[in-house]
Amino acid sequence: MSLVELIAQADERGLAASGLACLDRCVPLLGGDDETLRPLWASLADGAAADEWGACLEQVRGKVDAAAGEDEAATLAQRMLQAAPAERSAAGLRVWADACSVASLQIHRLLDTAEDDASSVDARREGRTEGMSPLVAAELRRQVTVLEVLAGHGPAGLRRALELSTEGRRVLRAVVSRRSRQQG
Repeated sequence: MSLVELIAQADERGLAASGLACLDRCVPLLGGDDETLRPLWASLADGAAADEWGACLEQVRGKVDAAAGEDEAATLAQRMLQAAPAERSAAGLRVWADACSVASLQIHRLLDTAEDDASSVDARREGRTEGMSPLVAAELRRQVTVLEVLAGHGPAGLRRALELSTEGRRVLRAVVSRRSRQQG
């Protein structure tokens, strides 16, 4: 199943986790650390009050440096955070998760030193993966896996989704670090 189809079929928690996972992997561009989005992850757990998401979102927005980066990749990451809906409803989360998917793939494409043969990330999201650059391919796999894990395991899949995001965040942090050394 393509990423677009998985997002279309995801439930509210899956959508929230999908968008959050994309944002989490890109948090190094915002000057955040491994704990920056932890309150939002906790708000998705069983037993969390429905309104916790909005309060946690405001807390996270207050912590993240709005001027963390001046390049296109950092701007896309900042937009992901700013576009997060304050209310955890399926309709708003679906739009956000979809936008986060596109933005995260675009960020990975911008930061990848290898060329990606597609004219846009939309082709990748629809399943056309031939000639995909390694960094974009890994991000696409993580996005698909997060949605599959949550669809198959519900709340129990949150731990695996967080693990995938942590792995992706470390990869992106290394890419950003290497890039800054090359530019500086």
